[in-house]
Amino acid sequence: MKITLISLGCSKNTVDSERLAAILADNGCTVEFDSLEKSDIAIINTCGFILDAKEESVNTILDCIQLKLDGRRKLKRVYVFGCLVVLNKQELQEELPEVDGWFGVNNIEAVAKSIVKDCIIDDDCVYRKLSTPSHYAYLKIAEGCNKFCSFCSIPYIRGRHVSRTKESILQEAQYLREQGVKELILISQDLTFYGMDLYHSLELPSLVRELSQLGFEWIRLHYAHPNEVTDEMLQLYNSVPNLCKYLDIPLQHISTPILKSMKRNIDKQGTIDLVNKIRRIVPDIAIRTAFIVGYPGETQEQFEELAGFIREMKFDRVGIFTFSSEDNTAAGQLPDDVPEDIKVERKEQLLAIQQRISLENNQKRVGGVLKVLIDRKEGDYYIGRTEYDSPEVDDEVLVHADNKMTIGEFYALRIVDTDEFDLVAEV
Repeated sequence: MKITLISLGCSKNTVDSERLAAILADNGCTVEFDSLEKSDIAIINTCGFILDAKEESVNTILDCIQLKLDGRRKLKRVYVFGCLVVLNKQELQEELPEVDGWFGVNNIEAVAKSIVKDCIIDDDCVYRKLSTPSHYAYLKIAEGCNKFCSFCSIPYIRGRHVSRTKESILQEAQYLREQGVKELILISQDLTFYGMDLYHSLELPSLVRELSQLGFEWIRLHYAHPNEVTDEMLQLYNSVPNLCKYLDIPLQHISTPILKSMKRNIDKQGTIDLVNKIRRIVPDIAIRTAFIVGYPGETQEQFEELAGFIREMKFDRVGIFTFSSEDNTAAGQLPDDVPEDIKVERKEQLLAIQQRISLENNQKRVGGVLKVLIDRKEGDYYIGRTEYDSPEVDDEVLVHADNKMTIGEFYALRIVDTDEFDLVAEV
């Protein structure tokens, strides 16, 4: 059987899809990612986090159903799993009877067994069929979340926080290193809470120190929660040489009343103090964060407060999201009283502010020499990243293809030009 696996949403979904792909391949299937040409079966790993993601998931399912119903196509079966199914399974089943199987999250074994008769699954499986370039991979160290922020449906989809054992994480990391992975990206919904349930202490620092001994050139941290960013964790950046000076820490807002309603357990001054502490302990760190605009009750004054905070802090990377009301969340019970056009306008204003900041920050790099990992070649350019940039979401470095380079290798490059989103470099 030839199977196409389409993974939507976050990098945590990517890991689930890669593990499912490995199981199917181990049972004799040919598995590819995102290419439906001549496939017998399509499997869609859905996202249900915000409205746009839900719409993308539904549209992808509809596209696959259309191919299945087209008699000229080879596609005969469509399976769907993941977050959207947890939230809307009954409705989806009623509306889309053409789908051959529906499965929730943490259920990839059931997906595999529904496709392959007598499917054999290794209970201690840590191997994956990577969908990323072979030189970087994501490693999920925990599942779920205990925070129950008012706007977030993740705890209702994936459950409470469950840490993996250090032994299983190190085993999987060692496997990835043996496959040639050079950049290991640690992910979890609440990375900084790692270990509290298993070891009754925050164990991310000790885990990172152990992983750093396995030979990865870069280790990167994603999705820190402000409540558990400790001094011990920040000191890792000064003591672990292969830990990228990069931290993804969604702050969500700066107005104290909004933060309180969001159940973030931090106020404006606490947030400012935290950002200043991060930069004091790790002066050259790149901070990626995210904010929500149009949260219920957000006034123009509170929005301006957020805009001023972004101008003042000059974050390296910022994502802006418009509030999406989720039925099973606390904020979903509040009046969604900010008009959609105002939400979009506020988002565009913040993106414009950040665009100017990004240009200023990038211009400071011109003339400097940076270590760059080459990800791919497009047209006349090789495209890579510095330690300050994560795949797919951050800035990239462009090098003219006249320079003969190898994808997946590191180079020392001089930055010669820049714009808001990219750096131009030469060897």
